[in-house]
Amino acid sequence: MSDTTAPGPQADTQKTVRRKPVSSSPDDLKTFAVLKRTATDYLLPNWRLVAASLIGSVVVAGTTGILPWLIQQVFDEVLDRKDITKLILIAVGTIGVSAFKGAAAYTTNITKNAIGQRIISAIQSRMFTRIMRADLAWISRTHSGRFISSFMNDAGRVRDTVTMSIIDFTQNSLTVVALMGSMFFMNWKLALLGCSVIPFGMIYMRKLGKKTRKASRQGLEGTGDLSAHISEALGGIRVVKAYNQEDREITRVSDKVQEVLRHSMRGFRAKAKASPLTESLSGVGIAGVIYFGGMAVIDAHLTKGELMAFISAMMLAYQPLKSVANTQTIMQEGVAAAARVFPILDVEPEIVSRPDAKPIDLKHGAIRFEDVNFAYADGTHALKGISIEVPRGHTVALVGPSGGGKSTTLNMVPRFYDPSSGRVVIDGQDIRDVTLSSLRQSISLVTQEPFLFDDTVRANIAYGRPDASDAEIEEAARNAAAHDFITALPRGYETRVGEAGMKLSGGQRQRIAIARAMLKNAPILLLDEATSALDTASELQVQTALSALMKGRTTLVIAHRLSTIKHANNIYVIDDGRVLESGDHASLVAQGGLYAELSRSQFERDVSDEDNAAPEAATAVKAAVARA
Repeated sequence: MSDTTAPGPQADTQKTVRRKPVSSSPDDLKTFAVLKRTATDYLLPNWRLVAASLIGSVVVAGTTGILPWLIQQVFDEVLDRKDITKLILIAVGTIGVSAFKGAAAYTTNITKNAIGQRIISAIQSRMFTRIMRADLAWISRTHSGRFISSFMNDAGRVRDTVTMSIIDFTQNSLTVVALMGSMFFMNWKLALLGCSVIPFGMIYMRKLGKKTRKASRQGLEGTGDLSAHISEALGGIRVVKAYNQEDREITRVSDKVQEVLRHSMRGFRAKAKASPLTESLSGVGIAGVIYFGGMAVIDAHLTKGELMAFISAMMLAYQPLKSVANTQTIMQEGVAAAARVFPILDVEPEIVSRPDAKPIDLKHGAIRFEDVNFAYADGTHALKGISIEVPRGHTVALVGPSGGGKSTTLNMVPRFYDPSSGRVVIDGQDIRDVTLSSLRQSISLVTQEPFLFDDTVRANIAYGRPDASDAEIEEAARNAAAHDFITALPRGYETRVGEAGMKLSGGQRQRIAIARAMLKNAPILLLDEATSALDTASELQVQTALSALMKGRTTLVIAHRLSTIKHANNIYVIDDGRVLESGDHASLVAQGGLYAELSRSQFERDVSDEDNAAPEAATAVKAAVARA
């Protein structure tokens, strides 16, 4: 895995799918490349709507181009000759042309918005799919708040690039072409005069576009940081209040809000400069046409109707021409957003099932680590030649100082990470040779901080088996010592647990997580310090539930409190990515090594805690033990 591992001597045995490098720098994404990709990925699948929108745009452009000719007819054919019949026909024709134009504009707007909503839906769905299927190593490098910002904000900017910079640009360009065609048809000299200012405007707009792109990129990055700050503040609100740091967090977020405001205003100012420029250039063009056209009428080289029609065509072309000019700045906002969205859409997971992978043939559930090495992307070596045996139905514990490599070792089993070298084997099968879904289906995981979804208790227990019956769910809850407290909740199993299960205590959340693992009924069980964050009373209740869960299962457990793994079949002491000692509790204590030292320090701390405990607290613990 290139993002998380270094090449090892067995690299040829662990081929993985490689993704193409994706630039995350907005300066590396060219405008044309962004437009080409968005058109290919999002317009082609909606080609019927795009065709309807383009047909509507052609009709709008064509009917707009007819209006100056009707105005000319009024002045040259009606007013001078006082032809009332033709006047009525022109009036009725104007109504018909305007109605036809309105219907076409309605169709274009409806289809354009339909395309836009489909685009943002497709981007958000693909982005979420990519994130869900991405490797943990890749996800961990980006704050979740920034993912949310890209999901909610950047996707909308990319949509605007398509709808405003492609569809609107097409419609406005066709309208300008139609009106300019009318102008050249009526008087090509005046048309050249009126169009002479356009190149100057386009050059200036290009410069404004670069400024807008830079400001938009900085604004989007600032919005991502803002989302991250807010997410952190809300997630750690208890810590914020406990340490009296509300003002500090308010200041952090306020500063980020002001930073986003500065970048946004810089972009707005760049876009706003387009308006006075187009106004001034249009004024110069119209003034030139009025002067030279007026002189041509005085000299009888041009009729009044032709001059009025020409000026009308110029005025009608003003708004779409202004929109075309502004497209460059709007487009650059989309390019800046695409620089944040496309890398997410392009990410390919490194840890995938091989093409020839087969479902795991699970007979015993025995796990074996064979000389496993692992290094993170920054070069940090987390595991150095780990060899561990977890026989069928046995409980094997991993202990050692924090940061020694215990969690990394456990994460190898469900293939959250792949070894740099060496291999992990279950029942004689290299886990990289079996399908990822069948591997993870055979494993249950209970972590130190169990995550519960903001849903009902029933839904959280049944998360791994949505089709489980009520009886199966309740049986799992009973086995996890959770049924009694669940039935005491306001709505029993239908009670919503709140965000991350915050309406429940730590011990209750943990027991629901254990019930979830029991319902899954997988033969392999991974416990990642499942009781270390609990008080003594809750730990006893959870430990009782865990004992029931571990019965008959192959269990690999990371233990923080050594008292919880005294009865493990085997214990491996891991430090600095290496196995230093192994054996049962008694033999490791007798060796007098690191395990004995850890055991002695924990024992002394536990005795000290007991001596300092208040009598009423001790009574409460004893009562909890009796209930457990």
